[in-house]
Amino acid sequence: MEVLVVRSEDDAGRAIEALSGSLVLGCDTETSGLHPSKGRLLSIQFSDGEHHVLIPVSEGVSVAPFRELLAEGSVTKVFHNARFDLGFIGAAGYEVHGVYDSMIAEKVLTKGADQSVSLAETLYRYFAVDLDKSKRKKFGRNWSGIWTDDLVEYAMNDVVMLPGLMREQRKWLQELNLERDYDVLVQTALG
Repeated sequence: MEVLVVRSEDDAGRAIEALSGSLVLGCDTETSGLHPSKGRLLSIQFSDGEHHVLIPVSEGVSVAPFRELLAEGSVTKVFHNARFDLGFIGAAGYEVHGVYDSMIAEKVLTKGADQSVSLAETLYRYFAVDLDKSKRKKFGRNWSGIWTDDLVEYAMNDVVMLPGLMREQRKWLQELNLERDYDVLVQTALG
């Protein structure tokens, strides 16, 4: 997978151009903690399944060139546990519109089934994909903040499957007549 790591204005322009025609973007963040008041945003990742972009905030790269993309309501941004990611993105001063939460959709689809709705378990159920989460530990206190190829690949693995996951979940939500349940739950969770 070829990933554009945004480290310059030219990179940002190329990334925005590559993603500009997308109607659905997988989105994810890497953070230094579990709450925006105690941790910081380390990166934001986007993928439409073909174009893959990582903004390495920990390297001092600004998210500002992507403000319009984040706020554009006609582009669906697929998060898994949107409340978490939106908390960090919001704390950094950016609004996100057009959100789909694959974790909430999975909660609706598996209610009563006593199944995990973690991203790793969900992707395995739909696509038989194993996510290696062991590299997450590298983002600890002693991390330099520099994004190596290894860490970029780790971060992108979480986001690249999200557009496809949304398509599959939406089919099942419609098939099982659970679209309203999803809408109510996502409104309650995300406001």
